[in-house]
Amino acid sequence: MCRNIKPLFNFDPPATEAEIRAASLQFVRKVSGFNEPSKANAEAFNAAVEEVAAAASRLLESLVTNAEPKSREVERERARARNAKRFGTPAEGGNL
Repeated sequence: MCRNIKPLFNFDPPATEAEIRAASLQFVRKVSGFNEPSKANAEAFNAAVEEVAAAASRLLESLVTNAEPKSREVERERARARNAKRFGTPAEGGNL
């Protein structure tokens, strides 16, 4: 799985359309091998991003769970701690 695509289900607040589109863009980039498509491929690339975003939105809306929603801030801090352990960087502050 692409490391830049983060889980979007069961968060409080729920994932935004912008987050879903960003994950969809990363997915299409990974599958196509293009960071930015050529003009000849731009229409197909952008259509794929929109289709993936629509499918992801439908998926997130249809999933159910009994688990409590996860806190974005708690998950962000856990990611910082993992990165600090993995890369030897400070766990405080920083952007993830």
